[in-house]
Amino acid sequence: MKPLRPRRLRRFAGSLAFRLAAPCAALASLLAPTLVLAQVKVGLVLSLTGPAASLGIPERDTVAMLPTQIGGQQVQYIVLDDASDTTQAVQDTRKLIDEQHVDVIVGSSITPNTLAMLDVVAQSETPTISLASSAKIIEPVDDKRHWMFKTPQTDAMMAGAIAEHAAAHNVKTIAYIGQADALGEAFYAEVEKAAQARGIKLVASERFNRTDPSVTGQALKIVAAKPDAVVVGAAGTPAALPPKALKERGYKGLIYHNHGVGNRDFLRVCGADCNGTFLPASPVLVASQLPEDEPARRLALDYISRYEARYGAGSVSAFGAYAWDAGLVLRGAIPVALKSAAPGTKAFRHALRDAIESTRGLHTTNGIVNMSATDHLGLDARARVMVEIQDGKWVYQPR
Repeated sequence: MKPLRPRRLRRFAGSLAFRLAAPCAALASLLAPTLVLAQVKVGLVLSLTGPAASLGIPERDTVAMLPTQIGGQQVQYIVLDDASDTTQAVQDTRKLIDEQHVDVIVGSSITPNTLAMLDVVAQSETPTISLASSAKIIEPVDDKRHWMFKTPQTDAMMAGAIAEHAAAHNVKTIAYIGQADALGEAFYAEVEKAAQARGIKLVASERFNRTDPSVTGQALKIVAAKPDAVVVGAAGTPAALPPKALKERGYKGLIYHNHGVGNRDFLRVCGADCNGTFLPASPVLVASQLPEDEPARRLALDYISRYEARYGAGSVSAFGAYAWDAGLVLRGAIPVALKSAAPGTKAFRHALRDAIESTRGLHTTNGIVNMSATDHLGLDARARVMVEIQDGKWVYQPR
């Protein structure tokens, strides 16, 4: 073959470059949509129907307010309903992981469902932020709970607040009535410990199912024990049953709820029977009544303004705020994780978990979050306030 002359050589090179450029351009055009469409997927397991629907619905409504872009990356939120059922919660979790390939999960709304999800999220190594109360969800931080975080105050924190308030009001004996599930049992254990620490005697302990139409039998036993105070360990509208039954039986002592009743549906269902009852609650419920120097006040008022502008005056609840705080945690953690890995990968899930655990000094609607390897909540006692229910309203009780 004769050697190519300079001019022919240049024409050949140009032709070759063109022929190589065409498939490269085609390949780039195929890859470009993939790069553009890469996004962070957030799966949510919420109780939108069933007995805990009054918790899950404001959480879902809050999700609609979360940012769709974080750290320059598109964020997709995929919401599934667990129907307040543990089996459905596990199925939803598997679907989000196996079919949707989510990077992080938020949920469930209630303790039993979140505890049922632990094995699945640990096996798949998917970071999860629970919106439920029990300390057992995150304590101790073992191999399973390595992947689990939460935004609501723990039942231990709230039981301590009840015992503190009760002791200050000369309560010497208490009775307990709670849901016959993981939430009810976990809160009972914390109430028992907190009462003992304050020298308060537990004189009765009863249970009821979330779907029970009445708790008359349990109320009769409690009234017969003549406690100075009764603690109700239940969430959502089912928690209205005990105070109603106790008032009907003429009980005159103090009644305390846990923070699982922080919404207007509960106030509506309980009505006048809840007047004069107390609960340790999220600062969101009484944000406008808090002192100016309370850490949660500013962000709580900001969340309330945003939520009520969208859903109407008086529509806000503590449960939606827990979802908002989960969004704030992710807003800080996702940009950190993006520096080391791409969404949709195991490496990104690991990086996101580590970034969540490294959250420090984050102001939320409930307080200041300082997480660590042994604390996957990060809130302190400032994240709880004592509230009295008066004529269908939450009234802040200064310390």
